[in-house]
Amino acid sequence: MDPRSEVLLRQADLFQRPVLLAGLPADDLLGALPQASGWTWHAGDQAAADSRFPGRSHFGTTPPATPFGAAVLFLPKSRELADYLLAALAARLPGGDLFVVGEKRGGIERAAKQLAPYGKPRKLDNARHCQLWQVTVEQAPAEPDLLRLAQRYRLELADGPLDVVSLPGVFSHGRLDRGTALLLQHLEDLPRGHILDFGCGAGVLGAVLKRRYPDSRLTLLDVDAFAAASSRLTLEANGLEAEVITATGIRGAPGELAAIVSNPPFHQGVHTHYGATEELLRQAREHLSPGGEMRLVANSFLRYPPLIEYHLGPCQTLAEGDGFRIYRARRS
Repeated sequence: MDPRSEVLLRQADLFQRPVLLAGLPADDLLGALPQASGWTWHAGDQAAADSRFPGRSHFGTTPPATPFGAAVLFLPKSRELADYLLAALAARLPGGDLFVVGEKRGGIERAAKQLAPYGKPRKLDNARHCQLWQVTVEQAPAEPDLLRLAQRYRLELADGPLDVVSLPGVFSHGRLDRGTALLLQHLEDLPRGHILDFGCGAGVLGAVLKRRYPDSRLTLLDVDAFAAASSRLTLEANGLEAEVITATGIRGAPGELAAIVSNPPFHQGVHTHYGATEELLRQAREHLSPGGEMRLVANSFLRYPPLIEYHLGPCQTLAEGDGFRIYRARRS
């Protein structure tokens, strides 16, 4: 059981009613709280909930339409995302109870300040290196407009400007990260055909690829609903069309790909997590056509070439700079 869920269950009497668990982990919490429902924006957590508690979890960037009398937010790493989620929940709970639970290293100690606009916050519990806070919503806000919270910026590229739209919680929110900046300089000579942008984030790579390879089919994949929504907005802002999907990892990707291009994720919440990338390296061969190529950027200290060569084929370092390396390998 996730330690945040354990803290909730120490106060289980508070949650024996219709309560929405926003950002809930993939554990047994729904089983322990029979009147609760879930809301998640993580495709893997949604798949886990669907398999164990069918029909009890909602996936997306907005709360479910079904009514709820109280809500618990599992505090996300991003403060901008937390602010949006709290406002979205508080708007549905005038006079109701809003709870926040999180790890100390995840920023839960700022919860009192974040809850203060809605009422008088109070700490209910402090255990398992986590805290649980509660506020009765006395000042319910208007429902927040997620699009108005987007950050927009323009990249001046060799083939023209690219407009990027980034929603709260998306990787490198509102700016271009160094790894992607390096990879953008090394996208030439990709095989033509179906190209996958794995871990698409705000859709920078996918949009650039679609513009440079207009005759290729482009699919953008991410585990996060906010990232998928951002990618769709970035594509639309540049007059481009491509498929955007959410899936837990490379296993959810199409097959017979000509190329996989990625700045792969390495964080899950406040934790460093390389599982999705390592699975990509192990499984890429199954999704690439013969002669298909994988091209990715990674921190220089990560020992990915031996893993790439074991599962796919000879690995070439195309470039190195600013603490990152660009790797290329082709399926034989």
